[in-house]
Amino acid sequence: MTPSDSVRTCPVRHDNALEPDPFMTRMRTEAPIARVRMPYGEGDCWLVTRYADVQTVTSDRRFSRAALIGKDFPRITPAPIAQSEAINLMDPPNLNRVRRLIIKAFTTRQVEQTRPWTQRTVDELLDEMVARGGPGDIVADLADRLPLMSICELLDIPVADRRQLRDWAMAMMSMNAADRDSAVGAKAGLRAYFTELTAARRRAPGDDLISALATARVGDEMLDEAELAVLAMLLVVTGHDTTTYDISNIVFTLLTHPAQLAQLRARPELLPQAVEELLRYIPFRQGVGIPRVALEDVEFDGVTIKAGDTVHVSYLTANRDDLVYERPDELDFERVDPAVHMAFGYGSHHCLGSHLARMTLQVSVGTLFRRFPALRLAVPEPEVRWNTDSIWRYPLALPVAW
Repeated sequence: MTPSDSVRTCPVRHDNALEPDPFMTRMRTEAPIARVRMPYGEGDCWLVTRYADVQTVTSDRRFSRAALIGKDFPRITPAPIAQSEAINLMDPPNLNRVRRLIIKAFTTRQVEQTRPWTQRTVDELLDEMVARGGPGDIVADLADRLPLMSICELLDIPVADRRQLRDWAMAMMSMNAADRDSAVGAKAGLRAYFTELTAARRRAPGDDLISALATARVGDEMLDEAELAVLAMLLVVTGHDTTTYDISNIVFTLLTHPAQLAQLRARPELLPQAVEELLRYIPFRQGVGIPRVALEDVEFDGVTIKAGDTVHVSYLTANRDDLVYERPDELDFERVDPAVHMAFGYGSHHCLGSHLARMTLQVSVGTLFRRFPALRLAVPEPEVRWNTDSIWRYPLALPVAW
């Protein structure tokens, strides 16, 4: 039996700060297309870990997200996070229709128009941190607040509702079996909230992004009621959740890589490419995300994935693939490798909110280190505590002094 034929149990969790998961890393070199068993769902599945193979699975129509609907597919969370009407469970051509409508409503120009608001908000949050006195906490003072405020501003979500939405979003992402009921309840709560809100915006549109999505047309096409509700829910959850943890993880990484931080402080014009390199370098999540189903037999380097098999990809290992990146385990702000990182996914399901995330990260991280040239961890690095429940990897608190 070859390494790709044997079934391995995927441990999924690796909670040692932001080190790459050793199991996933080993699979990339020992068995890039491996048969694995996930903690939840029926049956085994494939794990694909090389950059080029991840490209194939995420862009080849022989692999389907829509085929997951109705299946108890192998996964890392007790209950599936995605919903059947969600864009992340669509295939072309329906996926292309919805993406066109979103792109029309959620433009780069619209995001850039919010940059001054984002800058003012970051300044105000840092003012509050200073007023409270040191040490500050990047998590509580900045990361937990800014991305949620940003996406809720775009969507015109009432301030009084935002904390509940954040709590639901966090509950949905738990990997603990004991949290299954609360995760299911959180998803139902979000669905009901956005079903009501989007219906109201369609009846009486405003200047917000939900209204733009509700009224967007490409020819005769519009989002239907269920698509609109689930899309608004997805925008809030993914539009703040990942960026929240990216801010904390990026600040931690810079504060623990003094040479790279000194380079960025000396050459602030490097910030946009530094953010891209940090996104490539940091393992931002646990395990894997939403898989795909092979619609026909597909052969990879002598390994046959059969029709009906579930296939997971690892963007994290693809981002550290030494066949694609020179010195992939080094943080290099002047990297010239031509490959685009996969922190925002790849192919037809590449994140539609990546332009908002990039803008938010550039403003928040850039302002933080420009304003506090002596910013440093206020506790020894080993004392930073890390989340051990969520699919996301992030510090629970990040005490800093300045």
